Formats: sequence, C-alpha cells, structure tokens
Amino acid sequence: MDAETRVSRHGRLPLRRSLLVRLLAASITIAVCSVAATAWLAARTTTSAIQQEQGQVLADDAQIYDTLIGYAAAHTGWTGVTPVLKRLTERTGRRITLTTQDRLPIAASGTMTTLPTKASALIDPLRADPALLPGVKADGIDPRAVGPYRLPKAERQELLSRVGKLQSCLRGAGYPAGVTEEPSGRPALVLGGDNGTQRKVGEVCQLYRLDDPTPTEKRALDKLNALVAGCLRRQNLGPVEVDLSFSPLGNAGGAVQPCVDTARREQLGPYVAPAALLFVATPAGSAAAPGFDLSSANTARVAGVAALVLVLTVAVTVTVGTRLVRPLRALTDAARHPAQQHLRVPVTTHDEIGRLAAAFNDLAERRERVEDERKAMVSDVAHELRTPLSTIRSWLEAAQDGLAASDEAFVASLLEEALLLQHIVDDLQHLAQADAGRFRLHPEPLRLRDLLDHVAGAHRGRAETAGVTLTTRVEDTPDLSADPVRLRQAVGNLLSNALRHTPAGGTVTLRCRRAGGDVLIEVADTGTGIAADDLPRVFDRFWRADKSRSRQTGGSGLGLAIVRQLTEAHGGTVSVTSTPDRETVFTLRLPCTPGEAPPQTAR
Repeated sequence: MDAETRVSRHGRLPLRRSLLVRLLAASITIAVCSVAATAWLAARTTTSAIQQEQGQVLADDAQIYDTLIGYAAAHTGWTGVTPVLKRLTERTGRRITLTTQDRLPIAASGTMTTLPTKASALIDPLRADPALLPGVKADGIDPRAVGPYRLPKAERQELLSRVGKLQSCLRGAGYPAGVTEEPSGRPALVLGGDNGTQRKVGEVCQLYRLDDPTPTEKRALDKLNALVAGCLRRQNLGPVEVDLSFSPLGNAGGAVQPCVDTARREQLGPYVAPAALLFVATPAGSAAAPGFDLSSANTARVAGVAALVLVLTVAVTVTVGTRLVRPLRALTDAARHPAQQHLRVPVTTHDEIGRLAAAFNDLAERRERVEDERKAMVSDVAHELRTPLSTIRSWLEAAQDGLAASDEAFVASLLEEALLLQHIVDDLQHLAQADAGRFRLHPEPLRLRDLLDHVAGAHRGRAETAGVTLTTRVEDTPDLSADPVRLRQAVGNLLSNALRHTPAGGTVTLRCRRAGGDVLIEVADTGTGIAADDLPRVFDRFWRADKSRSRQTGGSGLGLAIVRQLTEAHGGTVSVTSTPDRETVFTLRLPCTPGEAPPQTAR
C-alpha cells in the first residue's frame, strides 16, 4: 500500500481525487469552451449575416408571394410580369428577381445582380405554401388557378340570372343573401343563419340549382375524372367521380385523394405559369445595415463578458460543490467512528445526498439493533447452557467424591440433562439453518386431519398426566402441499407450549379450518395467558413469559421462534391473541392456492 493510498483511507483525500476539485475542473472546462465557442460563433454569424445585406432571404414577405402566385395562376407564362415586379418594389421597397428553377433569369424589378445562394421562395400555384397563403388547402393548389373551369361570359350571365331569382326568393322568405364571385367567374350566394336554417331555406328556394355544373365545367370535370380514373387503374383501385369541390364522391378511401390532386395538377399545368424561383433583397443602391465591428472596444466587451461568465461559473460551482461534499464528509466521518458509538448524520437536504444520509442513519439503527440482539443472544445461549452443564458437573463431582451412588436414578438424571442440552443445541441448529438460508423443505400433498390426529396422539399421554383435556376439531378437511415433518414440528411446539401453560382441569383445543384461499391451524388453551405488553415478543428467541427463567413454566425459549421460521418457510404467517387467565390462541395461516408451491427455502 503506497503513501497516497494510506492518506486517502486515513486522512484527507488528494486534491486530484476530490469530488469538489473534479466538479470544479469540469465546470471550468465547459464554461471556457462554451464562452469561446459562443463568442466566435456570434461574431462570425452576425458579421456575415449583416454583410450579406439583411433581407436577402425574405420568405416571410407574404404580400410579394401572394401577388406573384396569383399572377402565375392567371397566366400561362411570365412575359408581362416585369411591371408587376416594379409595382411591388415601389410598394415594399424590395428588389425582386425571378428565375427559372435552373436559375436562368426571367424578370427583375431592377438591375440583375449576383443571386444569393438560397432562394426566398418557389413560385408555383400548383404547389403553394399553405403557411404563406391561408386560403390554400393541404393539396397546395391555389384556388385562383382555374384553367379550363373559367366560365365564358354567356354562362356567367346565365348563373347571375339564377342568382337574381334566388335572391328574390330568399328575400321573400326573410333571409336576404349577398353575392360573391369565385375565381372561375361562378357567382355564389352568402346566406346567414345556422346550417339547419340554410338547409331548410335552400330546399324551398332550390339553391341546389346553383351547384349544377355548366357545360364548360362539365367538360373540364369529364377530363379530370378521366385522368383520375387512369391514375386509379395504375394503382389497382376502383373508379370514383369528382365534383366541383374536387373531392371524390361516395365513401372513397384515403388512397384516392392523391390521385385527384395529381390529376388536377396535370389538368391545370398548361393554364398556369411555370414554377419560378423568387429572390428578394434590399433595393439596389441602398445602404446595408452596418456589420458587427470587431473593434478593440467590442473585443474588450466580449472578453469582459467571457471573464464574468467564467467567474460566475467558478463561484456557483464552488458553492454547489461545497454543499454536496459537506454531507459526504459527514457520512465518511460517521462511518470511520467505532461501531459501538452508532453516530447519526443530520439530514439537511431532501435531494439524493439527503436520502443517502437518511439511509445511513437507518443502517446505523439496524446495526445497533442487530448488535443488541447479538449480545442478548450470546447471553441467553450462555444462560441456557450453563444450567444443565452445571447440573451434570455437580452430579459427576459428587460421584467422584463418593457422595452419590452411580445407580439407575443417577444415570437417568444425567441423561435427562444431556437430552436437555441436545434439545437446546438442535433448536439452535434449526435457527442457524434458517438464518443462513439452508432450511430445506420437502413439500408433498397431505391430509391435515391425519397430520393433526398424529400430533394430538403424540401429546395425549402428557395431557392426561397433566390433567388437561386435549381435543381436535377439523372443519371441511382441507388439504394442502407442505412438508409433513416440519409442519408436525411446528404444531407440536405450539401444542407442547399450550400444555405447559395450562393448569389441571383446563382444555387445549387443536382446530383447523379453511379461510378463503388459506388454511388456519389454531392451538387454543385455557391457561394463564400472555400479558398484552408481552405479545409482541412472544416469538423472540430465548424469550419466556416467566421473567425468572424457571423451567417449571417455560422451555428453552426457542420453540416459538422455530414455529415462526417453519411457518414463514411454508409461505405463511403465525400470530397470537390472548386474554390473561382465560384463553390464548396461536394461529398458523398457510396458503392453499392450487398450483402454487410453497417456498423451498427459509431465509
């Protein structure tokens, strides 16, 4: 073991291994890199962006975009777009350039210059951006692109005549209506009220007559339906019909709409201008916004801000690190103290460190309890073994000195004390096996009535000698899977304990019944009972109700502890209720769920 390791175990940790130093170093590194990268990126980005003349990319200029999309929807080419660009330049103060998608010039509102790397937008009325044009649906087709659906003057006049008649009808019904004109030239009525009222008035005035397609619209719809049918045939889909709303009639699936959109673009393509790239910039000759000047003053400002951020980072890191390390040092100091002191660490926070301190305090308390139990265990074992060993030694010394004859009574007395020692050692061995997880069970199907009769028969002679009435009562004859030897041992310990504490003339009853999915085995006696304050300690090792530890009223004090271990090994529980000088009932609750084997090892 080197000197540094000895220092780290018995003294202060080296600085390079300190959590505070490592946290501080990591924070400083991150802060320096962040400040340097941010300063460099801000200077480069701001300078280049402003020097390229702000507004070079103006995709959000909805006015220019909407005007040019409308022009493309109403014209088959860009020949006369230059005057439109000039009017937009006068209105918005922007220099506007249109090119083909291959960046070949189409028109410009001023002198053509070097184009930016990225276009402001794509001008295509068949694939318009719904975010820039709220009136455009999800298909991206501008409603102003009507193409073959544009009505001639005669059909328009015919529809206007119908509208006039319908207006007169609506006014007579008390519902005046306005008139609007769609991009195709088709007039439309604007009727107020809710949907139910509109439907009722529409039926009276026959508004559906306005929805009938004109000859021009019918020819266009026939061509559109032919294109849609071809698309659907290529996808092995059935034919559908499209109306003036450009939606498939009937219960058409979602796969039909893409064919409708594709067919509309194919039909409208010859009637709109080809797609073009839009470039919007500041007007020629105007002064661009001043760029970011990395002068000495600006450089000093950047350096000052970086230094301030670094100082704040170090200060915050030291503060937070100190608060983190303080409870850890307290935990380390408490852990280094001797185990007999059982120090506690104050819990000052509610974070992970506070939870660690609370867990350490719980561990210290458990260790203190275990230490107390160990000391009591050693004292109890010594006490239990001392009495029979002292008796055996006294008898042997008396025989050696000739004060006791080695007759049959002498041998019987020594044998009784040796059997008592063997009983105590066997009980201790059972408990040790359970604590070590080596307490094996061998479950098998058994009949409780036979098992309880066997245990009662083994103790019936002792009951008759003590003048105690021993009875057995089994209800519903439940069966379960358990280790018969261990279960007889548990019930036998309870029965022996009940006979020991029941005076002559009393009664001990061994009962068994089913309670839901469990089996209850109860040993009830009419003996002296157990005080309420003593009930929680009944199953503790070496505990006896007789505080004088007299064997006239108690055994080794391990029988009930073994009962608890055996019951828990079977996946059950043991409990006790008592009324002093009246009745005491010990209850074993064992699971009897079909197909569920009990645990095989007690821990």
